[in-house]
Amino acid sequence: MKIEPDIKLDFNDVLIRPKRSTLSSRSEVDLVRVFKFPHSPQTLSCVPIIVSNMTSVSSISMLKACSQHKILTCLHKYIDINEVIDAIIENPDLINYCMLSTGISDKEYEKLQENLSLMEKKCKPLRMLTIDIANGYQASLVNFVKKIREKYPDIILFCGNVVTRELVEELILSGADCIKVGLGSGAGCKTRTQTGVGFPQISAVSESADASHGLNGHIVSDGGICEPGCCVKAFAAGADFCMMGGVFSGHDECPGEIIEEDGKKFKEFYGMSSNTSMEKYHGGMSSYRTSEGRTCKVPYKGPVENTILNYLGGLRSAMTYVGAHRLKDLPKCSTFIRVNNQLNTVFAKYD
Repeated sequence: MKIEPDIKLDFNDVLIRPKRSTLSSRSEVDLVRVFKFPHSPQTLSCVPIIVSNMTSVSSISMLKACSQHKILTCLHKYIDINEVIDAIIENPDLINYCMLSTGISDKEYEKLQENLSLMEKKCKPLRMLTIDIANGYQASLVNFVKKIREKYPDIILFCGNVVTRELVEELILSGADCIKVGLGSGAGCKTRTQTGVGFPQISAVSESADASHGLNGHIVSDGGICEPGCCVKAFAAGADFCMMGGVFSGHDECPGEIIEEDGKKFKEFYGMSSNTSMEKYHGGMSSYRTSEGRTCKVPYKGPVENTILNYLGGLRSAMTYVGAHRLKDLPKCSTFIRVNNQLNTVFAKYD
């Protein structure tokens, strides 16, 4: 039996130490980053928050709303490509904040090629693609990354999910530009309870960022964000992008109808490995699999604009606490401290 003695840290294990700052207002900070990549010749300018490619969260409506704040939306792999094309024809700027996603099966590769060809013919070439599988430790992911990079040399290529430096390095060397980091930390995920496998997110981000940046690559912290402070900590730990699913759930822009129970309003939210997802898109759960995602009703939150402003406001405020003029500067301006208590919750029930 092998045991690593070092303690791995999650978002609730740390706080960020404040320090003197020359910033006098939240309006002085810059949340927009301009990215260059190790393989794609393109550059990308955005606020590096990504709406997760979950079918109960991402949509064309979400893309339109988030693009107004320069936030990216990763559309799920079952999206109607004709709806995407129509939206981009109506507003060509959406192509700069739109990401498609794919799995790695032959069928999914064939569908991807058809979709990308159709986009290039009818509107604009896709700029960003995510190769998304739950277990990024399959050798087939590395091979698929190589195939995509060879076929589409200009595309900005995200892939995942992994949580350790060895795979981050291998995927970047194989052709990926940005690696999604996270295993079992998402609100819709039950991988840790079903399999016992996982990695605390702060440590996963920190170690993966160190590996990625050494190869001029980037990482996405994917999962585990419960509040704006978690998003701040992800960026401070070295994440270049922060992907969120549960945070963006429950809004008007999310797919699905509003559910009313006992005078309260909800919307459905489910993980992509849940029974709900398998029933909707695969005709049920295969006998050799187990559900690693949960299905729940989250409180209805209204328009996503309110959530966006709350998270961007938290980021700006944090940057003034540590003297970071640019979001890119946040890691070098941040010092984490280990804690055994995060906050006073005595009146939390009234919040």
